[in-house]
Amino acid sequence: MHYIVKIKGKVNIPDYVQLRDENFTLLAYFRVDRPEKALLKAGFAEQTSLIKKILNEIPFGKLHPLELK
Repeated sequence: MHYIVKIKGKVNIPDYVQLRDENFTLLAYFRVDRPEKALLKAGFAEQTSLIKKILNEIPFGKLHPLELK
């Protein structure tokens, strides 16, 4: 089980995403508009399209469970 949270940025700080594992260890931290490189580095390249879809649906500041293979 993994978790994803979308964080709203402030004036000069963009929106970010945290991808965490079942122990809430940070696996990836990336901008909402540029997830590809960080997901590739974290080993989630195959799930990039799924994660992008979920990011468009979830609200800011809510922890969302994410079932990744």
